Amino acid sequence: MVHKSGFVNIVGNPNVGKSTIMNALVGEKLSIITQKMQTTRHRIKGIVSGEDFQIVYSDTPGILKPNYKLQETMMKFVDTALIDADVILFVTDVQEKMGKNPEYIEKVRKSNMPVIVLINKIDLSNQDEVVKLYDYWAETFPGADVFPISAKEKFNIKPIFDRILELLPESPPFFPKDELTDRNERFFLQEIIREKILLNYQKEIPYSVEIEVEEFKETDKIINVRAVIYVSRESQKGIVIGHQGKMIKKVGSEARQDAEEFFNKKIFLELYVKVAKDWREKDGQLKKFGYDAF
Repeated sequence: MVHKSGFVNIVGNPNVGKSTIMNALVGEKLSIITQKMQTTRHRIKGIVSGEDFQIVYSDTPGILKPNYKLQETMMKFVDTALIDADVILFVTDVQEKMGKNPEYIEKVRKSNMPVIVLINKIDLSNQDEVVKLYDYWAETFPGADVFPISAKEKFNIKPIFDRILELLPESPPFFPKDELTDRNERFFLQEIIREKILLNYQKEIPYSVEIEVEEFKETDKIINVRAVIYVSRESQKGIVIGHQGKMIKKVGSEARQDAEEFFNKKIFLELYVKVAKDWREKDGQLKKFGYDAF
């Protein structure tokens, strides 16, 4: 029996739905999804295995012009995704200006990798617009497959999966067949907490915050978690905690509910807030938070 395996890397501008697409393809909520920019900071791998195949999906941060060291590191994740892919999923959507970030489009074209273009959110558009976009992207990436899709509605997802299987090289699996991701439990807890911060705070706060799970102790009935929310300035600490601790309680309660669903177990979650001054600009801090592994 022929076995196929390969790496499928998902790239595109912020907010086009890369994480929703990965979650639809993997069937699990591995990547956090919010309407805010820069939701994904790391490369997160989701693994789909069958009897004769293994697809390793990699969701990457949205393409942007870096303003600080953290963003520079995030863009290195994106560049690496063009080097180690067997198939590139280039994601755009019906609301995005055609040809946004031309330098990056050129990088993808020059990568000599098989490219599948996904025009997402077609549920927000009409047929004429979609046809226009289809023609534009088919011309931009000659020879690439172009799929109009709605990741949210899970529309037209199956043909993408079939085409990826056709493009994958013959290879033994890279990961054990029962693994869903290369990330550990602590990582997903951090992502769940970070998602709640993205949803509950405004302006700069969500982008100035990093989470570290200091303790993750699992028993038969419960998982005890102690996590620290790091902010980059003293003034942000009070905002995160909120009046009489109301905001931090809300974040903790929402994160615990999601975590219980994700891990299928009772969670006891303690949250603390600490200041790591200007952590986004410091190599040592970035390394500590796992931003050196690309």
